Amino acid sequence: MNDNKIIDQSQLAESVAEKIPYTFLDYFLVKPLDKIMVKKEVTELPNSKPVKDDNGIEAVEGTPKTEVKEVESDYQQGVVIKIPHTYEKSIKDGHNVFDIKLGDIILYKTTRTIPFDLLKDSRLIRSFDITAVKNG
Repeated sequence: MNDNKIIDQSQLAESVAEKIPYTFLDYFLVKPLDKIMVKKEVTELPNSKPVKDDNGIEAVEGTPKTEVKEVESDYQQGVVIKIPHTYEKSIKDGHNVFDIKLGDIILYKTTRTIPFDLLKDSRLIRSFDITAVKNG
């Protein structure tokens, strides 16, 4: 992924945040970046119908094929567009380990987010579902 594109998106996050007329209570509002592709071993079973043996047990004949394929990761990066009120308050009170700021790029598991249809292609995510914050 191009680092210039990420920098532009974090600057865009600040201008988008100003136009959102909501204060979020518990959820970060995130704009997902491009999907992360990873190489994984994938095993495919033969495309044959199960056959009964002499004991009446059904089994698929043939050997499974294992190959390395490029697939979408279970994780995704996103730019923080809005920070929840409860998180900002806990930062001020000194209760958080690290400070996530507007425009930061975070890593999260895609299944732990909720679509936010009031802003195209955006997601809501709780602070404890954020896996990491990108360095630099």
